[in-house]
Order: sequence, then C-alpha cells, then structure tokens
Amino acid sequence: MKKIITEFPYDVEIIENEWYTLSDGTRLSCRIWLPKSEEPLPAILEYLPYRKTDGTRGRDNPMHGYFSGHGYNVVRVDMRGTGESDGLLEDEYLKQEQDDALEIIDWISKQPWCDGQVAMMGKSWGGFNSLQIAARKPPALKAVMVVGYTDDRYNNDIHYKGGMILNDSFWWGAIMLGYQSRAIDPRIVGDRWREMWLNRLENMPLWMANWLEHQTRDAYWQHGSVCEDYSAIQVPVFAVDGYADSYTNTVLSLLEGVDVPKKGIIGPWAHVYAHDGVPEPAINFLGEGVRWWDHWLKGKDNGVLDGPMVQAWIEDSMPPSTNIPVSKGRWVAIEDWPSKAVASKNYRLTYGQLVDKRATAEEQVLLRTPLAHTLLANEWMGAGVPGESPGDQRIDNGLALSFDSEVLEADVNIFGYPRIEIELSSDKPNAMLYASLCDVAPDGASTRVSYGVMNLTHLQGHDKVVPLTPGEKVNAFVGLDCCGHRFKKGHRIRLSLANNAWPMFWPLPEEYSLTLNLHEAKFTLPIFSGEDTKGPDPEAQSAALTPTTVLSEGKVEREIKYDLVNDAWTCITNGIGGVFGEGIYRFDEIDVTVEHNLKRELTVSNRNPLSAKYVITQNMRIGREGWWTNSDIVTTQTSDKDYFYLTGQMDVSENDQHIYTKSWEKKIKRNGM
Repeated sequence: MKKIITEFPYDVEIIENEWYTLSDGTRLSCRIWLPKSEEPLPAILEYLPYRKTDGTRGRDNPMHGYFSGHGYNVVRVDMRGTGESDGLLEDEYLKQEQDDALEIIDWISKQPWCDGQVAMMGKSWGGFNSLQIAARKPPALKAVMVVGYTDDRYNNDIHYKGGMILNDSFWWGAIMLGYQSRAIDPRIVGDRWREMWLNRLENMPLWMANWLEHQTRDAYWQHGSVCEDYSAIQVPVFAVDGYADSYTNTVLSLLEGVDVPKKGIIGPWAHVYAHDGVPEPAINFLGEGVRWWDHWLKGKDNGVLDGPMVQAWIEDSMPPSTNIPVSKGRWVAIEDWPSKAVASKNYRLTYGQLVDKRATAEEQVLLRTPLAHTLLANEWMGAGVPGESPGDQRIDNGLALSFDSEVLEADVNIFGYPRIEIELSSDKPNAMLYASLCDVAPDGASTRVSYGVMNLTHLQGHDKVVPLTPGEKVNAFVGLDCCGHRFKKGHRIRLSLANNAWPMFWPLPEEYSLTLNLHEAKFTLPIFSGEDTKGPDPEAQSAALTPTTVLSEGKVEREIKYDLVNDAWTCITNGIGGVFGEGIYRFDEIDVTVEHNLKRELTVSNRNPLSAKYVITQNMRIGREGWWTNSDIVTTQTSDKDYFYLTGQMDVSENDQHIYTKSWEKKIKRNGM
C-alpha cells in the first residue's frame, strides 16, 4: 500500500493555470507547482497531450506535489492543440512538438523561481518526447527520467511489432479521438472555448490512418526514434519499465546505446508509474526520482550511481491467470549490457521436443495455424486492469506447433531476449512467424513468459518489403521480448510456433502454410547466473491524492464468443464508466466530471482472413452543472486483399443539443501486411 506523505521540506504553491506564449503567438497552458523558497530552485518539465486540467490530474497531484515538496519547481504543460492550449495537434511526435518544447525549457530556465536548470520526465508519450527533446540538446536540460517509452517508433511502439500491424494501433487512434473530442474548459479560456473546440474537432485527423499509411520503417518513423543516433543524448538517463507493459525491451536497448551516466529498473509492472506498480510489488519510484534529481540538479553526492546499472525483477514460476495482482520473484543485479552474467543456451528442435543436439536426419513439418490463434494471449499493453494478463496457454499452444524440454532437474533462470532461428519456406508471398516461450507446470498448465513475431517479408529489414518466393527456403528469425523468469525444477520449457496471432495482429491477406526445417532450427535462451540484489526501496510513497469523488464505479468486461456456424470468433472488451475501469468521477477542485466508455469488438472467421473486422464504440462525456459536452464516436477497420478500409463518425452535443458531426473514410494500400 502506498504511503501518503504530508510533511515535506518545502511548502508548495500550486498555480492552476499560467500561460506561456510561443514565438509564433500560440499560447500553451501550464500547471505549476512552486516550492516556497527565497532562493531559486531547479525545475522539472512534464509535457503531454493528455489534458492537465481533467486528464492526468489524478496522478499529477500526488507525483508533482511530492517532487515539489522536496524542492523542485514542476511545470506540467499541455502541448499545442491539447487541453487548454491553443493550436492544433496533427500527429504524434512532430518536429513542431519538439520546437515548442525547446522554447518552453528556455522560458522555464529564465523564470525568477528557477536556478536555470531543467529536467524532463514522463511516461509513455512523455517518456518518448523527453528523449526526443534531450537529443535536441537544449542548454538548460540537465537530466531525464523516462518510463514506458520507446527508442524505436516503428518496431517498439503501439503501431507495429516485428513488421506486423498491432491492432492496438487502431484502439489507440480511437482513444485519441475520444481524448481530443473533450471540450475546452471555459473557466480557463473564457468565451472562446466553443470556437477553439469546434476548430479542433473540424481539423482532427483520423489518427490510425496516419500510422497505417506508413507500413515500413520509413523517414516518418525514423523521425523521433532516438536509436537513430543515441549519441545525440548527452544528459544522464534514468529508465524504468515492467514486464506487464509493452515497452520493456527498450530499457536495455536505450541503456546500451547511450554513453552517459545511466540507471535502469525493470520490474513486473504494467503501463503505470512504479509507485502505483501493478502487479505488485510497487517501489518508491518518486523517492528514486528525488535521488536522481538531487544528484544531477543539486549536486548531492548521494550514491545514485552506485550498484548495478539495472535492477531487474526475476519472476518465479506462477500458475497462469488473467488476473495477477502480485508477481512472485526477486531482484537481481545487471551490471552492464550485454551482461557477462548472461550466457546463451541453444536448444535444437525435433518433433515436439527441445533437445540439446541436432537430429541427424532432415525433419520437415507443416505449419498452418488457425487464424484465431492467441485468443488467450490477451493485451499487448497491460494497464493494470483485471483480466488483461495472458491466460492458460494450453489452448493457444495446442493450436500451434509446440516443442517441450525434458523435465527440469534444477531451476533455470533467464534474463534477456530469447530468439528462434529457423529455415522455412512459404506457399504464398506474404507470411509471418509467431513464437512464444511458456513455463509448463507438472499439471500441464502453461504460463506465457515471452513472445515475438516477424513479418517474413521484412527479413531484410523493416525499411523494405521483400515478398517471399513460394517454395523457396529462407533463413527466418523471431526475437522474443525481454523477460526475466525462473523455471522451477520439475517444470518444462515450451516453445510454440504459429503463423497467425489474432486478435493481437491483423491477419495477412491470404491463408498460407509454412514448411519448417527443424534440422536447421535453433532456439536460444539467455541463461542468467548473476547475483541477487537488494532492489529499490519497497515503500511506495506519494504526496496527497487528488480530491476526487467517484460517482459510479467502473468495470471492464471481457469475453470471447464463438459462432459455430461460421467458425468465427469475436473478442469483446467493454470499459464501462472508464476505459480502464476507473469509473465516472469528479475532480472536486475544479468541479469537472469525466465519463469515458469504450467497447472493442474484434471478429474473424477461421475460414477467411478477409473477414477480419474491428469496431470501436465510445462515448466521452465531460462537464459540470450548466456545461455538459458529449461525444459519440464509432470507428471501424476492415480490409480486402489489396486495401485497408477505415471509417469513423463523431457526433458531438452541448447540453444535450447536437451541434456537430464529422465523418472519416480512408482507403489505404496494403504493403506486405
């Protein structure tokens, strides 16, 4: 349980809204926490599109109040075209976003309450742009702390994975429509709120279409991917994420890439800040942050760089469950990366088995997985919501080709990136390979440890599409996600291979088969032999929580339906009262009520990949007495052999009177997808 701290070294003044005017006249809306001090102090910037007033407010008060109470000015800025800020937001991570941030950092550094030193922090979008802006080298920026971020926008974000389309790209685009449809608070911007709001609605892009128009790793994705030039980052970096999130890979890749003072933590958590860590154990993330800032912004010799480069959680074998509130395991020390404490163990594949030695004879097997394989793989990105963890993988494993080790005679610890390399051929020009690593208990229960996917037309790089020649052998590979796990004595290690993975990935346009040459296959596990470590401070702390009244408890319903007549599966997730089950709530300080309902329905028939359909229905309601706004939004994705089809409609009302309708219709050429 998180400890609420009420006594701090500094009293804090909160400025609810302050305007900063950019050089082009655009006004940005800022919320500021100022420690009461006769001397100027360093500042921390968090820069997001998620609405400081009625969006991230719930997490901002406890977090930024904590930092400010320890002697840091904190500035939370709504980006251009978001929240109460002027202008339009046209896409993710544009150069304009970075340019604005450079001006903001310079402005903050010159305020009378700032000593000229600025840091940046953030989770997700805020983690992305903290690194992107650090790479622009603003003189006042001295350190960053990033959580749930990526350094590679194409292959390690919500849009594509292994060159395959993540269906969460469509979901995230729909959520952005909902977020951006919220009205602009008249108590902050005055009478111009309606004009600003309607202008924003009129010019809002169909977000998922922006991303679907770039199906390879072109200049669009290279922009903002700091892996293009890690050397551009020249300030200390503190990187954090968890295995239940989707960005765990980038903690190691970033820390390996940058040549600056650096630290990392990899825990068991979903896409949340680690002081709210789910699954538990949470940590005192904010305390770790204060130590980081104290060293780099106040010059305190507090040993923040002592110990291993990364503190990593090694999860124990646990029964599979879609609800995992607590992760069992231990902390270990990763001194560097690549690590001397990690050694590769190669398994060979033979019929149904992982073995130490390659078989003497050629072994060819046919792989043709049903389209609805991975029904129980669950969410690409965990958000700490019940029901989102992978279920028992026996069903998914049974639909795939599975290879088991012998019963383990001793515990096996792994940390890092598993990998499968295999020679194969396809009978169609487009194909994919999915691989999962599971821990199989003596009773047969199968817990997923890691997984990965590869679009086989991307084997020569994600920047190009090279169609397969039917019947021609190629050397393929799949890199599985970073994991830390202890396989218990008496368990088995399982590798499963498949060539479909719905509902996580959009299916390829034709049914196809792969022929796998097991004789030329190698599965590599990263065996860990390093030391245990104390781990981060386990007492999670924060400042006082945001005054909030829950008006109606939320819930998330999840179900899978099967149509026996058409051999079709429909996966339904219904967030009632809140996308992540947070309910209908009122922020009491500003008297604003927020309600966001979102239902996802993904359907595919095993008989036809072109039957795939994704429908998202959502409602966003926000307001207070005398001022209520409502948005109803429906978006749909389908495809034929050559094109994707995206449609959307938004209907908006004010005080129950319809005032605006917007429709979208996009047709986008398929390119190796």
